[in-house]
Amino acid sequence: MPPSSSKPRNGGETPIRDRSPDRDRAPGRAPGRDPESDRVRHRGDACPGALRLHGADDGGLARLRLPTGTLTADQVHALADAADRLGDGRLGVTSRGNIDLRGLPDDCGLALAELLADAGLLPSAAHERVRNMVVSPLAGLDGRAYGEARLWARTLDALLCAEAWTTALSGRFLFAVDDGRGDVAGLGGDVTLLAEPDGHALVRIGGRAWRVSAADAPRAALAAAEAFLAAARDAGTGAWRVAELPAGQDVNVTEYLERAAVPAERAAPEPLPVAPPPEPGLVGDRAVSVTAPLGRVTSDQFRALEPEPGGEVRVTPWRGFVVAGFPDRAAAEARLAALDAAGHLTRPDSPWLGVSACTGRPGCGKALADVRADARPLEHGLPVHWSGCERRCGHPQGAWVDALATGDGTYEITVRDDVQKR
Repeated sequence: MPPSSSKPRNGGETPIRDRSPDRDRAPGRAPGRDPESDRVRHRGDACPGALRLHGADDGGLARLRLPTGTLTADQVHALADAADRLGDGRLGVTSRGNIDLRGLPDDCGLALAELLADAGLLPSAAHERVRNMVVSPLAGLDGRAYGEARLWARTLDALLCAEAWTTALSGRFLFAVDDGRGDVAGLGGDVTLLAEPDGHALVRIGGRAWRVSAADAPRAALAAAEAFLAAARDAGTGAWRVAELPAGQDVNVTEYLERAAVPAERAAPEPLPVAPPPEPGLVGDRAVSVTAPLGRVTSDQFRALEPEPGGEVRVTPWRGFVVAGFPDRAAAEARLAALDAAGHLTRPDSPWLGVSACTGRPGCGKALADVRADARPLEHGLPVHWSGCERRCGHPQGAWVDALATGDGTYEITVRDDVQKR
């Protein structure tokens, strides 16, 4: 089922204008130069969290980090109930696998905090915005790759919450924990853990890599994050992310690995493995994968994801869900059919799989259009992201088609290729 307004205005043909990619380049900026490294931050990070709400035009916005990407049945129902009782009855899935609640009243903070804490989703109020992690969602389900990515994520999350200094990390600083297949390693993580065979892992940051034992991988990732904070303080630019550090600024990961007593050796920063996102459909015989249309679902669509006893829902950074833990193939097939009927995208050939959009009007005051009503697939062969303004919130990584609202009822179409430093 496509989004709620699958037929855009203007007879189904949203006006668009093709635009040369060269017009996106700032005057005097060399091709390939990362604009983030020129930035000086003069304010703190205002990224929303589960407790620090963002005031949007449609009410408060809360963003819940899911470091391991997993939800139990009780947690699925708790979040759906929160959307109904406190929000607009819908839940959003971000490109980092976080969950958004919108339309929240100003006085709901205590009620939301209690609900999340009771569901086991708020282990540390002080750290809730820095628990940013994307994890290979199919780890352990399809017999591919290796390593203990999900165990690493749980351990790293516990380490983050146990240290007072980690609260200095920005709400945008990202850890990527990849089981070796290469699905999340290319998502622009500031610190990336990549599983290797024979009980090793690579920790990558700023284009450099160190090889550590698999058992030490979470502590190595934490040490790399601490090294970044030290480099950011030395730079004095207020950098939130590694790519924002000034050119030539050293991140002394080796020193901080030694401080953490993590044996490591420098490794060649070889090209990352690349694997596609999970396709909608069956995953083996005991799991299913689906995608949320335009990254938003109703509370009832969210409840339809409820896993079997002992199972779990894995939220993916491609605005989808993997429901794991079915007793057999027949049960998995039955659930896939039910999720299709509920409005999830369940087929790999759906043209809506490559379509995403920002909030747009009326929820965002900066938006120049109701992009979610206008969004539709385009025949470019790449993911297309519909944006209401030049911030392009939630756009994909890598090569993608940028459909940017102009304010005069048209969209400018540009093919973009964003290269993230890692």
